[in-house]
Amino acid sequence: MSLDNLARIGQLKAHTPNAAETLRLLASAGRFLKDAHVAGLSDETRFNVGYNAIMQCALVALMASGYRPATSVPGHHQTMIQSLPLTLALSKDDWLVLDALRRKRNINDYSGDLIDPESASECVARATALLATTRRWLKQHHPQLLEQPK
Repeated sequence: MSLDNLARIGQLKAHTPNAAETLRLLASAGRFLKDAHVAGLSDETRFNVGYNAIMQCALVALMASGYRPATSVPGHHQTMIQSLPLTLALSKDDWLVLDALRRKRNINDYSGDLIDPESASECVARATALLATTRRWLKQHHPQLLEQPK
């Protein structure tokens, strides 16, 4: 499926990106990752802040590609994760892990199941890698979105 197809079925909407929003979202993802390393946080909190950083990277990639998720439509987190191979050319293996983390987050949110320390660490590590990938991709494909607005 392409981004255009996702827009056609109502999962995405057209969006004109700008540097200010891109830089804000990247900074926010960085703050989430910094928070994930605060001593004494629960595994659930570490997982959630890592997951939030993943979502912000996926959002940046979508917006830079000219789209944003239709948040009024159910499944927008799934759409954002599934768009990563289309935006950042994320590998299938990486996409599958991120989608598994999304499912784990849903189970935790809706059933209260505990997040194990390994899952929390994996989520933070994947978020850290995705933020680096997102920044490299922007630098290569959309450098204007990394320039400070004047």
